Amino acid sequence: MLKLYFSPGTACLAPHFLLEELGAPYELVLVDTARQEHQQVAYLKLNPNGKIPLLIADDLLLTESAAICFYLADRYDSKGLLPPFKSKERAQATKWMMYLTNTLQAELLSYFYPDRLTHTADAQAQVKAKAEERVAQMLVFIDASLAQSGGDFLLGNQLSIADLFLFMLCRWTRHMQKPARTYPQLGPFLERMFARPSIVKAFEMEGIVAPYY
Repeated sequence: MLKLYFSPGTACLAPHFLLEELGAPYELVLVDTARQEHQQVAYLKLNPNGKIPLLIADDLLLTESAAICFYLADRYDSKGLLPPFKSKERAQATKWMMYLTNTLQAELLSYFYPDRLTHTADAQAQVKAKAEERVAQMLVFIDASLAQSGGDFLLGNQLSIADLFLFMLCRWTRHMQKPARTYPQLGPFLERMFARPSIVKAFEMEGIVAPYY
């Protein structure tokens, strides 16, 4: 039985969406970050870094949201959430996952946690503002890429883990001055993704309410 340790609305969302999309049997385990459970001994024994999410699959303990998505998609490869190994489509899916986690997600973390980069309030405000500017530039690029994909998703007509990951990150922009939903391609993309039962079910299970994105 798969076991996903989660905290609502965090980077656990993409793996959670994926588990529902795959229809895989799993157990969802809440880690209450408000009570610092992710820093307590019981959880640190599983994940010494104290980060979320964590997936337990048999004797495998796996961290990092993107890595969990790759593992699950490969484990249930018949579901087609990743293209076949060595294909051009697989290379494109990998590119998007790397871009999203190394570029957009990293910038979003600067936006939400400017105190990790500087100490003074003024400097933190500047970090936050610049991060939002860079996120906007990235969303412009993703929006244009969706327009050129030839379909409803990043890889064209085939849903992949990159789309689930993108939906999670776009959700994190919902309170920005120009959130992802306001872009001409990303707006309809988010509507299509939100219409999927897997997305709705994951939100319900995590107790997430509107605004969803």
